[in-house]
Amino acid sequence: MEQHPLYIVTGSAGHLASTILRALSGQDCVVRGLLLPGQSPVVTAQNITYVHGDILDEESLRELFRDTGSHEVRVIHAAAIVSIERAVTPILSRVNVDGTRSVIDACREHGVERLVYVSSVHAIPELPNGEVMREPELLSPDMVAGGYAKTKAEASRLVLDAAADGLDAVVVFPSGILGPYDKGANHLVQLISDYLCGKMPACVAGGYDMVDVRDVADGCVRAARLGRAGEGYILSGRYMAIRDLLALVGTQCDRRPVPVLPLWVARMAAPLVAGYARLRHERPIFTPYALQVLASNGRFSSKKAERELGYHARDIADTVRDTVRWLEGTLH
Repeated sequence: MEQHPLYIVTGSAGHLASTILRALSGQDCVVRGLLLPGQSPVVTAQNITYVHGDILDEESLRELFRDTGSHEVRVIHAAAIVSIERAVTPILSRVNVDGTRSVIDACREHGVERLVYVSSVHAIPELPNGEVMREPELLSPDMVAGGYAKTKAEASRLVLDAAADGLDAVVVFPSGILGPYDKGANHLVQLISDYLCGKMPACVAGGYDMVDVRDVADGCVRAARLGRAGEGYILSGRYMAIRDLLALVGTQCDRRPVPVLPLWVARMAAPLVAGYARLRHERPIFTPYALQVLASNGRFSSKKAERELGYHARDIADTVRDTVRWLEGTLH
């Protein structure tokens, strides 16, 4: 009797990974999620089990890959630290780069059929404003700015080098992820949550490409089934200014627009605002690096993923509506 495929998903308590688990729940597959010690499952279903461990711990990975020999194994490596700071900190490098190296080694050791690495469009070298960015031929931490972007570029290169050396692996590059099922750990969801709670007296100019977490999750699963080994796929949505995003939120909750600060004003105020937020033990949204991103070229093409994976991004207005409904349900 043919065994159902086994999906192994790292970072299973995260926004994207837990949404991938939602997409796989109840399907004709077996799913095994990796949680950090102390984390609780976000998604429960009959075909999903969990292992507690750490991608940096070799014994954890042995447990995660235990008894996989009778299955076709597809690994979706989504565990990562997301940062909107400029620096490459030791923990950022260890989790995003060394952790990915450990997952690659485990995939080789256990002969998995497919590794999908969840990178980011931030790993893609920026083109001048007005030019649409596509999957890059070259990835290097020296060609991008910001700690998160640099570690994602380095890890993506590790995966593609492993693919060139025989590992069946693909890389997906999501843009700015938004959507339900997150209580504010995601930076864009926190932006909407702060606005809903009246904690945002002003927003800033600029914007970026935003995409629904459910569409990215679907794209990851499609990449696991349909992607071509050694290839990368951008999973993007549409470019949206921050002011327009919050205007959409306002139509859902009857809130008035907030003033829009020019980027040069926001840059001057950012260090003070960030310092004040840290004093209050809150996470700042508009850090100097975040403002740099909002001023950058944020236009990407997902045509390759649409053509080869059947990927599709829904209307961002539907994403905003569902995000607001989800947050209102968790805030009250």
